[in-house]
Amino acid sequence: MSKKTLYKLFASCFLAGFFLMQPSTLLANEETQEKGEEVASVEEATSEEKSLDLPMVSEAFGHVIGKNLESLGFEFDMESIIKGIQDSVAGKDSPMGESECVHAISQEQEKKFKKLAEDNLKVAEVFLEENAAIDGIVSLEENKLQYKIDQAGEGEVVEAHYTPMIKYTGKHVDGKVFGSSKEAETISLDETIPGFSRGIVGMKEGEIRTLYIHPDFGYGTNGYLPPNSLLTFEIELVKANNFTEADDSDTISSLPDDMEDGALVDEESMQ
Repeated sequence: MSKKTLYKLFASCFLAGFFLMQPSTLLANEETQEKGEEVASVEEATSEEKSLDLPMVSEAFGHVIGKNLESLGFEFDMESIIKGIQDSVAGKDSPMGESECVHAISQEQEKKFKKLAEDNLKVAEVFLEENAAIDGIVSLEENKLQYKIDQAGEGEVVEAHYTPMIKYTGKHVDGKVFGSSKEAETISLDETIPGFSRGIVGMKEGEIRTLYIHPDFGYGTNGYLPPNSLLTFEIELVKANNFTEADDSDTISSLPDDMEDGALVDEESMQ
């Protein structure tokens, strides 16, 4: 995670606390037509403020902070965090500046990221080497890109630079889904990851094929997916080339090159 992202996270915690602790300010911004209504609104706000369950709100705000901390993927010392909050409220000096704190967290995250990338790369290479020996597996690039035909097709064949209509499901090596099409989508092979575009070429309409993609032909260390993830795609070819000159470019998807589109990402995989 970048330092810029960390700063945004700290800012979100501050803003969440600011708005949670100032309901009267939000109410005060509402315009009313009658003076009586203005008085009633103020009285209502005052009443709500008096009935505020401070311990409950405080605990809830703690959950807000906790969720943000968890999203960093960093194992904090919770006792020290609580002490830091208490010391800050008491006006005591911080043991380090914000920039220094962000830098320290960023360095640790980079170490973990690098280690995870190395481990995932080893897993991918071992899997593809072993997978190549299985009957029915076809290698398009040795230990880099493989496929198997799950259901034969009989229609038109996909060629390079085509714009096919497909249905797909993307999975990690453990079978966990990270993205899928809810219905058939038209994609541009020129704008997808190399493993996906090369793996589809040669498919016939009606064919269902599984691709096995090495990180070098996938997302590598980029994107939201774990770095150097081995990817598998189950693809059903609906139409070999769905492009016409009249097509609106906005209707043609570059997916799965851009798997950050939340609508096409399995929600459980993001938790």
